[in-house]
Amino acid sequence: MGLIEEAKAGKITPEMEIVAKDEGKTPEFVRRGIASGKIVIPVSPYRETKRMGIGKGLRTKVNATVGTSSDIVDVEMEIKKAKAAEETGADTLMELSTGGDFFEIRKRVVENTTLSVGSVPLYQAFIEAIRTYGAGVDMTEDDLFRITEEQAKLGTNFMAIHTGINRICIDRIKRQGGRYGGLCSRGGAFMVAWMLHNDKENPLYSDFDYLLEILKEHEVTLSMGNGMRAGAVHDATDRAQIQELIINSELADKAHDFGVQTIVEGPGHIPVDEIEANVKVMKRLSGEKPFYMLGPLVTDIAPGYDHMVAAIGASLSSAYGADFICYVTPAEHLALPNVDDVKEGVMASRIAAHVGDMIKNGTRDQDLAMGRARRDMRWNEQFDLAIDPETAAKIRSERAPADSKVCTMCGDFCAHKIVAENIDLRK
Repeated sequence: MGLIEEAKAGKITPEMEIVAKDEGKTPEFVRRGIASGKIVIPVSPYRETKRMGIGKGLRTKVNATVGTSSDIVDVEMEIKKAKAAEETGADTLMELSTGGDFFEIRKRVVENTTLSVGSVPLYQAFIEAIRTYGAGVDMTEDDLFRITEEQAKLGTNFMAIHTGINRICIDRIKRQGGRYGGLCSRGGAFMVAWMLHNDKENPLYSDFDYLLEILKEHEVTLSMGNGMRAGAVHDATDRAQIQELIINSELADKAHDFGVQTIVEGPGHIPVDEIEANVKVMKRLSGEKPFYMLGPLVTDIAPGYDHMVAAIGASLSSAYGADFICYVTPAEHLALPNVDDVKEGVMASRIAAHVGDMIKNGTRDQDLAMGRARRDMRWNEQFDLAIDPETAAKIRSERAPADSKVCTMCGDFCAHKIVAENIDLRK
C-alpha cells in the first residue's frame, strides 16, 4: 500500500512519525493530513531520503533547482550546486537539466543529495525528440510516458507534470487577446507547441489514468505543473491561469482518490495585492491540497535582485497559506545560476518561509529568543539562533569592537548597554 492507503486505513507509518517529530505535531495529525490530501511526504522505493512533509499545518518548505542548459553543461558544477543547496538548508531539490546526458546528470545529482528530488519529464522528452527526430513537436506520447517511468526509477520523489494544459486553456489564452509577458513556463511552451503542431489533446490530460498508474507504481508524488502561469505581473490571475487551475484541481482530486500524493502548483509573477486571492482560490478549488508557489515575483524591474523580489512574494504567500515555495536566484531571467547564486536563493527563500510561518503557524519562539539575546548582548546565543550563524559571526569578527559587549555600529553608545546600566527591563 502507498502512504494514502495506509493513512486512510488508520495506519501510522515511520515516515509519518519522522515528519511529526520534525514538525512538533502528533503522528495522528500527519496521518489525517495525508488521508485527506492536505499533506504529502515525498518518498521513493529506489532510494532513502531525508523525510519531509509538505502541507497544511507544517512549516513552509523551500525547493531549490539545479540543472544544465543548452549553453552550459558542467555536471560537476551541478553536483556542487546540489550540495550547496542542501547545506544552505533547502528542503527539496529539482533537477531540471536541458543539456547533456540527461540520465547520467540526474543519476549523479540524485546520488549526491539526501533531499527529495523532483524533475519535469516533459523537458527531457521534448529535447530528446529534437535530437532524435529533428523537432520537439515530433515527440510521441510513448516517449513522454517512457521517460516519466525512467526518471521515476532513478529515485525521483516528485514530478512537475503539465496535466492541466488542454485545448480549452489554449483557446482561453487566445480569446483573452494574448499576454503582456507571453508564456514563460518552459514545459507550458513545449506542450502548447506540441498540441498546436499535432492538432492533438495534451496526452498528460487525455491519458491521465495511465500517468497515474505509472506514478503510483513507483510512488512518485505528482506536482501539477503550472504551464499557464504568468511571466509578468500584468498577466497575473488571468483567465488562462485560472482555467488551468480549475483543471488541475479536478485532476488532483482524481489522483488522490487513486492513491497518488498530489501537490498543486501556483503562478510565478503576481503583484502584492493579488497574492492573497491566488492562494485562497487555489486552496478552495483544490480542497486545501499542498500549494507550491513558484516565487512569486512581485515586480518585473529588478533583474539581478529577483531573489529579493521573490522573497517578498514568498513571505506573503506563506503567510496566506502556501505550503511550498520554489526559490529564485539573483541570476533569474539573466543566466544559469552558479553555486553562489544557489546559496543566495536558498537563504532568501528560507527567510521568506520563516516570515510567512510566523503568521500562518504562529512560530515566533526563535524570534523571541533572539530579541532577548540581543537585549542582553549575548553574542554566541545570537549566532546560534541566527538562520545563518556562520555569516553572522563572520561579519562581527571582521569588524570587531573594542568592547566585546557591543558592536561597531553603535560602539560606546550602544542602546542596550546604556539601558542595562540604568534599568532592568528583562522579562
